[in-house]
Amino acid sequence: MFSKACEYGIKAAIFIAKNSYEGKRVNPKEISEEINSPQAFTAKILQSLVRHNVINSVKGAYGGFEIEKDSIPYIKLSQIVNAIDGDSIYKGCGLGLETCNEEHPCPVHDKFKEIRNNLRDMLETTTLEELALNLKNGNAFLKVI
Repeated sequence: MFSKACEYGIKAAIFIAKNSYEGKRVNPKEISEEINSPQAFTAKILQSLVRHNVINSVKGAYGGFEIEKDSIPYIKLSQIVNAIDGDSIYKGCGLGLETCNEEHPCPVHDKFKEIRNNLRDMLETTTLEELALNLKNGNAFLKVI
């Protein structure tokens, strides 16, 4: 459903938020190892998240990526998805057709429209805080050990 870059972006943001709650900054190598992503690809994704003000980049010897603790409860999953994939996830055809709309629907148009609306609701109501705390408390995982 999400692009691979978006999947990595979501995982990276969750990992950064978890560490930010613990007062730690993380570097690209740590992030790519935790989310099982190539380091160069991870760096490009992180740049996009910085440009969209989802995460912060701090340069220098004690630098890395972080999110201000006060901001974490207000960051919605939809912001991360938008930073990486834009809003195409809300517009695409369930069968991948170029032209699929109310006037010329594909066979799954109406059912997929409902799924897209539910997905939008989930992304707009799920906070980074909720996901990071699940990770921190051991109720969720970013990779299979």
